[in-house]
Amino acid sequence: MLSSKSYRVSATYADGFRTTAVAPVAGPKAAAKARKTVDAILKRCRRIFKSLKLEDFSKVETTILGTEEMYGSLARKEFEESREVVLWLAVHHQQKKALQLFAKEIAPAGTGMAPGLTNIVGGRPNVSPILKLFSFLYAMDNLKVDIHINGEFAVSYDQQQALPATDHVEGMQYPAMQVPVGGSNTYRLEQLAYTRSGDKGNSSNIGVIARNPAYLPYIQQSLTQEAVAQYFSHLFEESPNTNDRVTRFDVPGIHAFNFFLKNCLGGGGIASLRPDPQGKALGQMLLDFPVKNMPDLSTLD
Repeated sequence: MLSSKSYRVSATYADGFRTTAVAPVAGPKAAAKARKTVDAILKRCRRIFKSLKLEDFSKVETTILGTEEMYGSLARKEFEESREVVLWLAVHHQQKKALQLFAKEIAPAGTGMAPGLTNIVGGRPNVSPILKLFSFLYAMDNLKVDIHINGEFAVSYDQQQALPATDHVEGMQYPAMQVPVGGSNTYRLEQLAYTRSGDKGNSSNIGVIARNPAYLPYIQQSLTQEAVAQYFSHLFEESPNTNDRVTRFDVPGIHAFNFFLKNCLGGGGIASLRPDPQGKALGQMLLDFPVKNMPDLSTLD
C-alpha cells in the first residue's frame, strides 16, 4: 500500500566514530605481510585499550586490495601471490579517544613491522563521526504545515487534499520468454550486457542492459535472483533469509533488468567500513558471471 497520508522521512543518527588506514605493501608475499601488519596493529591497540579500560573495537574491516578479496569465494587464487597490494584497515569505536590512539599506531608499522609497507596514504588517519540512515513514514496529521512567501504567511497546507492511498501497482513485466535456441556455449555477462550499480542506503541496485534484445531470454534464464544472491553471498550481513536478499525487476523499455540487493553494503555510505561502501563496483564484478547453454552469438544477430 502506498500511503499519501504519510511523509517519507530520511533521518540520520550518530553511532560512534570511524577511521581508515590505507597503505601500499610491495614485495614477495605482500598480502601475507599486510595481514601480519594488521594483526600486529590491532593486537597493540587492544593492549593499550585494555590498560586504559576502553572497550574493544565495535567493528573491524580489513581488505587486501589486489588479491580480489572483494570477490569473496570467487577470487582468483593466483592474485594471492601479487607482489603489490594495498592494505585497507577500517575500524569503528564508540569513543573518539580510542580511534585517536589507533591512528597514532599506524605510522610505526612502516618502520617496525613487516617489511614492504611503503606509505600511509593521506598521512595519519583522521577520525570522523559515523552517521547512519534511518528512513520511515510519519503521519501528515501530526504536523501543521504553513507556507510563507517573501517572509509572509501565505497559506496552510491542507492534508485533506492529499490523494487517497492507492494499492501498489506492479511495474511492467516481460511476457513469458522462451529461450529460442539452446547451445553449448558459455559467455561472460560482459559479452551480452552493460551494467552499472550504486547505493540505496545500505542496499544496492545493479542495472543490466542487454547489448542485443536477442540476448535477453538467455540472460533472464541464467541471471536469476537466486544466482545473483549466491554470486554476492559474501556481502550480506543482515539478511539471514537467503530468499529475501535479491529482487529482480523487469525493465522492458530498454531490454534490461534491475537487481535490488538488500542490506549488502555493510551499513552503506559513511556508515560502511568497506572499500566499496556505495556498491559502485558490484555491476562491474557481475560482468564475469557465466551465462551458459547459449548458441553462437553470430546466429543471434
